[in-house]
Amino acid sequence: MSDFAHSLDRDGPDERRPTASRRIPLAQPDLGVNEEAYVLEALRSGWITSRGKFVDRFEREFADAVGSAGALAVCNGTSALYLAMLGLGIGPGDEVLVPSLSFVATANAVRFAGAEPVFVDIDPATWCIDPQALAAAITPRTRAILAVHLYGHPADMDAINVIAAQHGLFVVEDAAEAFGATYKGRPVGALGDVGVFSFYGNKILTAGEGGAVTAADPRLLARMRLLRGQGMDPDRQYFYPVIGHNFRPTNIACALLCAQLERAPTMLSRRRQIFALYRKGLAGIAGIGRQPVTPDARQSPWLFSMTIDAVVFGMSRDALMARLAALGIETRPFFIPSHQLPPYLDAATRQGAKLPVTDRVAASGINLPTFTTLPDAAIAEICAAIRKLASRGEAALQLSA
Repeated sequence: MSDFAHSLDRDGPDERRPTASRRIPLAQPDLGVNEEAYVLEALRSGWITSRGKFVDRFEREFADAVGSAGALAVCNGTSALYLAMLGLGIGPGDEVLVPSLSFVATANAVRFAGAEPVFVDIDPATWCIDPQALAAAITPRTRAILAVHLYGHPADMDAINVIAAQHGLFVVEDAAEAFGATYKGRPVGALGDVGVFSFYGNKILTAGEGGAVTAADPRLLARMRLLRGQGMDPDRQYFYPVIGHNFRPTNIACALLCAQLERAPTMLSRRRQIFALYRKGLAGIAGIGRQPVTPDARQSPWLFSMTIDAVVFGMSRDALMARLAALGIETRPFFIPSHQLPPYLDAATRQGAKLPVTDRVAASGINLPTFTTLPDAAIAEICAAIRKLASRGEAALQLSA
């Protein structure tokens, strides 16, 4: 079993270790021949820092892949989010509208910049930030909307951009989970002012760690490039006109990503097959809700996500996860909404945050194992286990009635 054959969180490793009974991990990277070849090339060149040829190559090719004018590689997705805030000049006294149902880095990046995240409920049709709820959350301090493409499904970007234009707000796309997704035929990451991606170990494209920001405005790209590299003037060595950060990637990481990007169409295709097998294998099971996909969206096949209605299914989401774990099948609950977490409870209370759709979806959501090399037989085993547990749960409910 590989080092990745245990739970991988979005931007940080799960400290649990794999056990002998855990046979089907939640996520596992797909690393091929060119990944090894390019890393060896980087090592043998002596350029292992952020100045090797694979950095420039990846930035060009990734920008093309997502339809953006430019891209900057960074050390991880959280840094990419923070860099987006800094690049747009968001800071103390500002507010940024965010969905609470997201990995905590979304809200954290706003706080890193000294601004305040304002939590907005999600749309049940997309599980992404609800455009209808945005207008009510805007105040004179609002500077930006941070739209998360949750579990690979694009947010309603046209509606979000209209609201942003009406109020003079920036739009940042958190596409950390959504490489390969499209909205009305356009790739995510090039639909707002800044797009943000993650290449953590459980992502479709991975370098173990890594991230990228995308933008169309060359001045914004130049500012983010300056801030990424300690703020050093590109035309005057060791002269620092601003205080910057070290968010630079390594040439080794970008070598991996160049090879991953070459195989992206194949990996996306296989993951879409996996999603189709799950949908077929779980069809007709009472109490299972599928992730909604709108007609104008093509979802990124990151993690297969569904919800559990405990009353109809016969057991809770958490009980199902425990039963599957006992069978050697690793799963993951949906993110705990940020407004429920200790660092944000007080702010959410002051904001009067009422997020019923967020609370309901988060409490019932479960992610199933999804990775390119997951065999069809394993998917069939997972679906059969869930179907069997559903029948037992229904029988138990009937006995208790």
